[in-house]
Amino acid sequence: MRARNGSGRASGWQTFIKFAYAGLGVKRWILLWSAGIGIIAIGLAFVSKNVFDIYLPNFLPWYLEGVLIGGVGVAAVVVSIFGLYRSVGHLVLATSGINSLADTLYTRRYRARGPRIVTIGGGTGMSVLLRGLKEHTDNISAIVTVGDDGGSSGRLRENFGVLPPGDFRNCLIALSDDETLVRDLFQYRFDRGEGLEGHSFGNLFIAAMTDITGNFEAALEEFSRVLAVHGRVIPATNESLHLSAKLFDGTVVDGESNIGNNGGVIQEMMIRPHDAAAVPAAIEAILDAEMIVIGPGSLYTSILPNLLVKGIAEAVLNTEAQKLYICNVATEQGETISYTVADHVTALQKHTGRTLVDYVVANSGIAELGPPFKGRLVQLDGQGLDHATLVTADLIDSDFPVRHDSSKLADCILDVYHKKVPEAGLEVSPSA
Repeated sequence: MRARNGSGRASGWQTFIKFAYAGLGVKRWILLWSAGIGIIAIGLAFVSKNVFDIYLPNFLPWYLEGVLIGGVGVAAVVVSIFGLYRSVGHLVLATSGINSLADTLYTRRYRARGPRIVTIGGGTGMSVLLRGLKEHTDNISAIVTVGDDGGSSGRLRENFGVLPPGDFRNCLIALSDDETLVRDLFQYRFDRGEGLEGHSFGNLFIAAMTDITGNFEAALEEFSRVLAVHGRVIPATNESLHLSAKLFDGTVVDGESNIGNNGGVIQEMMIRPHDAAAVPAAIEAILDAEMIVIGPGSLYTSILPNLLVKGIAEAVLNTEAQKLYICNVATEQGETISYTVADHVTALQKHTGRTLVDYVVANSGIAELGPPFKGRLVQLDGQGLDHATLVTADLIDSDFPVRHDSSKLADCILDVYHKKVPEAGLEVSPSA
């Protein structure tokens, strides 16, 4: 998006084009403003002419009167430009220069016109996804699970009755501007102090704002303002969800933080209350979207709890948006340890009772996960994907191969959005 010439600076033509593109949406108002100024100038000239004729007859020849009035106008413009430069010019030109300003205007305009994308999930996978998508569009609505009951989020949930703030904090930070001191502040985690140890400042901020405003969504809006967030983050439900997993041996594991520690195989996920209703803003966002992205993230504890909330799956089914499922790069201990790509999709269909997605995006890159990771790469398997197009690409983060690369994943999603993939799906490499 930011083409550069050999010197590493944007060329004059590139700068001009970016300014022109950035101004496309405002030129009508500039023209109207200019027309208004012109009309005012004509009116003032008419009044001035009559004033001169009545009170100062024969003061100057008519053409010199025009020059005098025009000179006053030019002087006012020059003074205003000089004053404007003294006020803000050093902030724009003395630091990054006109090319950076053009880049900023172009990027903001580009993102403002980006597709309306709704993401559904939670956990680290959602943050990775949002960090890449925000480079392409500001029109992002992230619907996040509220079933977390561990760590700082679990303690705040138990002590204050707020929705678990951890995933929301991470998603909002992922959608914020690049690294800043404020961003680091909200991610800061206390490592000592009675009652504070283990809590992040961002979690405490959300909990405090919820108590002040009496509304979790209002607290998220305040967080968004502080961090200049590109997009919005919405809870799937305002109910305090409790998760349970029924294993194939009949055992029921209660609590999100306990499910990943079980040694069995999950047969069914359940939420309590089972009739928890979706937040209206989440339904509206889904129905208004141009693309729905489900995942990546923990299949049973981050993704399915959202789809089990009353109204979410129905809205996804009824929207005309393109629908994607992003399969995890690696299997997950206690949830999907032996799953293939098709197994993930089958679990989605089993719990929602229908085929929700048009595309399944999966990793085709080969990497060694290494001894720290208990899972393995999810194997590609097109069986059972008759109603969805399988799209494959190298999506692995080379520095952390158990996760997606934000930029690679976002680029792949936008390729699907712009229909740059064959309708029959991409060819899967035999080596995968």
